[in-house]
Amino acid sequence: MYRTAAFDSVIAPATAHPCPAPAAVFDTLSVADLKAHRVGTITGVTEAAGADKSTGVAARLAELGFIVGETVSVLHRGPGGREPIAVQVGDTVFALRRFEASCVRVSVAP
Repeated sequence: MYRTAAFDSVIAPATAHPCPAPAAVFDTLSVADLKAHRVGTITGVTEAAGADKSTGVAARLAELGFIVGETVSVLHRGPGGREPIAVQVGDTVFALRRFEASCVRVSVAP
């Protein structure tokens, strides 16, 4: 590859392979299963498992800032490693119950 002086852009040589490199594979899990001090990227927010109807938890979490693409990390867990779970999203720290944390799906780099 080389740079052109006029536009400072990268141009691939004609002999470059047309297929892109394979994308990195990430594990997906819920924030409730995320270990302390691990950082993940939110991939989705769903309703609580086993809920027959909409409970509004997913909408409330989205309003708080749990949106796709944001980074999230578990700071601390309550007594015995259970509830509440202190979660940081951006610059804000939230205390979530286990069923709320299980609604947030994240991807973690291996």
